[in-house]
Amino acid sequence: MRKFAMILVLLAVSVALFAGGSKAPPSGAPAASPAPAAAPAHRELTLYTPLSDTEIPTYFNAFEKETGIKINYVRLAAGEMLARVTAERANPQAALMFGGASDTYIAAHKEGLLEPYQSSERGNVPEQYRDAAGVWNPIYVGAICFAINKDWFAENKVAYPKSWEDLTKPEFKGQVSMAHPSSSGTSYTVLATILQLFPDRDKAWDYLKRLNANVRQYTRSGTAPPREVALGEAAIAITFSHDGLRPADEGYPIEIIFPSEGTGFEVGAMGLIKNGFAKEQDNARRFIDWFMSAKGQELYIDSKSNRLPVNIKAKVTPGLISLDKIAIVKYDAVWAGNNKNDFIKEFNEKVDNAANLKQ
Repeated sequence: MRKFAMILVLLAVSVALFAGGSKAPPSGAPAASPAPAAAPAHRELTLYTPLSDTEIPTYFNAFEKETGIKINYVRLAAGEMLARVTAERANPQAALMFGGASDTYIAAHKEGLLEPYQSSERGNVPEQYRDAAGVWNPIYVGAICFAINKDWFAENKVAYPKSWEDLTKPEFKGQVSMAHPSSSGTSYTVLATILQLFPDRDKAWDYLKRLNANVRQYTRSGTAPPREVALGEAAIAITFSHDGLRPADEGYPIEIIFPSEGTGFEVGAMGLIKNGFAKEQDNARRFIDWFMSAKGQELYIDSKSNRLPVNIKAKVTPGLISLDKIAIVKYDAVWAGNNKNDFIKEFNEKVDNAANLKQ
């Protein structure tokens, strides 16, 4: 009997000790580690992007390291990206469009190619850069500039161009490099800027014809003109400031100038492809939220892309010029997006028909 009572006491003590072990640790003791985030059901994300091959590995590698999701991508100029998503609308082959000017996304939405989704980081983005329709998400801001080769100007003893009108001077014949607006989001922003800068539409097209006389050759991609200028193949590139500055970071004799009459700007964007790969939808939304966070936006510093983040909590690359220090036209991205097909058609008819594009 005494032995049985002893067993009961030992059992009671064991129960008490076990119960005590389930209580929170005393004050000052280290807290238990939180449970790890659930692994994604599918570990891949397929997307199209016009962003440079020199910068996208920074973003995609960081995302894979943090989430375990591998990104498969096809790099296309913005116009080609839109054309591909349009051609695949009955059977989409990707889940996300990533990068390129917002007018590309406005045009895509108009054609019913995007699935509306707004990031949880939307509140950290100034309203002027958001999509009022709540479809695409903004990721950066960039302004159109002239990227010039300082050595060329020194050797030829020619003054730097200060205005849009300066680009039509005879000394720049064959020295201006720009992409074609039919294939490049960058150059469509240039086209839309000129059309908004000149209230008289006839004067706008007249200017573009005079500029065309000095264009060396239209390229397919908006990132090609700064490379041509860096290599001395042209003196002036019409491009976004972040693309124009990139060769300077690599040691080339490049300087950027913003036109005195005013310039246009883009809001870079990303958006879900409607009816995109079903098993990748969660990963696509996760990427959107991740890239719009301060952590994701600060990767512009690591990538040396010179992009200006839209998240106000993110740090920016030292030396970046903000929009409040540049003469800006009243750029209407919605108007530009809604009229994109018509304006490109008119450019083909009146200025250059996009035949024999370079690169």
